[in-house]
Amino acid sequence: MASDASAGEQHVIGKGESLASIAKERGFLWRTLWEHGNNAKLKAKRKNPNQLVEGDVLFLPEKGDKQIAKPADARHRFKRRGEPTRLKLQMLDSGEPRRNEAFTLVFGDKVIHGKTDGDGKIDQPIPGETRAAALSFGDGSESYSVEIGLLDPSGLASGLQHRLNNLGFHCGGEDGDIGEATRDALLRFQRAQGLAESGEADEETRARLDALHV
Repeated sequence: MASDASAGEQHVIGKGESLASIAKERGFLWRTLWEHGNNAKLKAKRKNPNQLVEGDVLFLPEKGDKQIAKPADARHRFKRRGEPTRLKLQMLDSGEPRRNEAFTLVFGDKVIHGKTDGDGKIDQPIPGETRAAALSFGDGSESYSVEIGLLDPSGLASGLQHRLNNLGFHCGGEDGDIGEATRDALLRFQRAQGLAESGEADEETRARLDALHV
């Protein structure tokens, strides 16, 4: 008997939620939700599964049961499928990668010690429900609070401002208002990247921000 593709619920994305956190909480693979036909419009609108916005509506299908025929008089091993969520950061100093620097990453009761790679990047698997992490360097005197799941798409003013701030082109608060401070930050970013200096968030500027903001 075929399952009803429309059976399920509409979930409104809340502040700090991500596709990964919702999938983990509800027992899905994130890709199952992202590729579901009832989420096609959302996928076309956001394009990136990591950039859902508060107020977006995500369809959650009903979960079905899977049956596998196995002999009853034997022991069987089953492997749970899963796709790890990854935290990806690039650390820069005056525009230059912070290469091979020791760091400590803490989320929940998990503590990870590692080093940035040759491009100053950090790439670590984390649980899908993780909302925040603490990142420190050296003896811990340099530390950062990392919020996860709160990055809006660069097509929104708040997402544009968030990326500029994270890349060191400070534009003040991420209030979604493209004012003088944001236009000045855009000019500085465009100058540094060799782009046309308009102070406007044109398509090429947004694309470069997305490419640099890993």
